[in-house]
Formats: sequence, C-alpha cells, structure tokens
Amino acid sequence: MDYRIVFFDIDGTLVNEEKEIPADTLEAVAHLKKNGIEPVIATGRAPYFIKPLAEALGIDSYVCLNGAFVVYKGKVVHKQPLDKETIAALVELAGKHKHSLVFEGGESYFADTENHPFVTESVNTLKVDQPGWDPEFWKNNEIYQMFLHCESHEEALYEELLTKLRLIRWHPLALDVLPPGSSKAMGIQALLDNLGLSREEAIAFGDGLNDKEMLELAGLGIAMGNSHEELLPYADYVTSSVDDGGIYKGLQHASLI
Repeated sequence: MDYRIVFFDIDGTLVNEEKEIPADTLEAVAHLKKNGIEPVIATGRAPYFIKPLAEALGIDSYVCLNGAFVVYKGKVVHKQPLDKETIAALVELAGKHKHSLVFEGGESYFADTENHPFVTESVNTLKVDQPGWDPEFWKNNEIYQMFLHCESHEEALYEELLTKLRLIRWHPLALDVLPPGSSKAMGIQALLDNLGLSREEAIAFGDGLNDKEMLELAGLGIAMGNSHEELLPYADYVTSSVDDGGIYKGLQHASLI
C-alpha cells in the first residue's frame, strides 16, 4: 500500500515520560517529510499545549482535543464543540459532588475552581501551564473538551450523562469529557475527507486508551511497545517503546524510511 499520511499521538508516542522527543524520533519525522509523507499530530491535548512540540518536529497539522478540533497547515478544517445544555448539566452535577472542571476552548482553557489540588496534580503531568480561573468561560466560548476531576470509584456518579457525552480517563484524578461519538478517529476521518485521502493511505501510532479508534481506522495501526495492554488488540503491528526507537522502527516496518 502507498501510504500518504501518518498520525502520531504525543504522550508515550512522540515524547517519553519526561515529555522529551527522542533524537531518533526527530530523525524519523524529518525522513518522513523528506520522503513526501505528511506527518500529523493526533492528540487529546489542546492546540495551545503542543506548539513547542509541533515546532520542534516541523509539523503544522494536527487533530487535537481527541478529534474535536482539526487544523491542516494552520487552517481549521473541523470543529465539534460540546453542546451548551450538556455542559450546563455537567457543571451542575460536578458542583453537587464538589468535583472540579476545566473547560478547553480552541485558544485557551480555564478551571471552575482556583488552585484545586486534583487540577494542579493532573495538569502538572502534562508539563504545561496551569489553567486560568473562570467558572463562566464555557458560557461565552465554544468548548471542545473538558477535564472532570474525580477518582475512578466516583465515575458512576455521572452515568446519567453518558448518552450526552463521553468520558475517557487519562489520569488517576482526571477524565477527558468529549462530545458523544467524538474520538481521534472522527477527527482523522474529517481531515482525510478534506484531503481526498482514504483510510487505507493512513498510518496511526499510539499508546493509550484514546488511541483505539484511530488505530482501527488507519490502514496500518501501530502500537508503541509501552502501550496500555488494552490497546494492543487494536493494532496491526507493535513496535518498540518510545525510548527504544519505536517511531523509527515502526516507520521502517511500513517501508516509509
């Protein structure tokens, strides 16, 4: 198959636990671009979280916020914000249980509580700036994703909203809150449609639970050696870990470098 485009998750895929890009990954992406293959970041992160990484890799296209916000060469090509009524219902329910929320827009993000320890701890693992504070931010801005801060045994408190939103845990203290049906795969499909490419022409690399759909969608789904074990059945190929040349070896397997 002639692959034309490659989608890369960030955490545990392009970067290691220290949020560093291994030298062989930088080399692999440079080779990919030289060979005329389009590299695209596909992440749960917001666009304002990934600018330094994207610049370091020379990548200007990305599927962000788990597929809800897609940019190709600097131009927004797909948006899927959360419904305001659904956000209001979640705000009310989270307030009842004293669980903090973070609202992620296209250009900035804000928490509904100041200096909440769960927010501080979870966001610190991303090695990005802490959110601002604005409980009303969601009312006047499109929100593409939220963080709900609670422990795993408390997730059942939100079952009544699961027909209106999707929850994916990314930290012991935090879940991503997405529009229903939203996933990296949906954002990837929107970009493929925009470019006139088929799914068979795409490769996807990932390591986490929010990568299941995109590995299934892509013509070649590659799981990192450090992947969550529940991701492995969705992969066509398992490469080595992020710190052991996983990206380079995966692209070699696909005969792209």
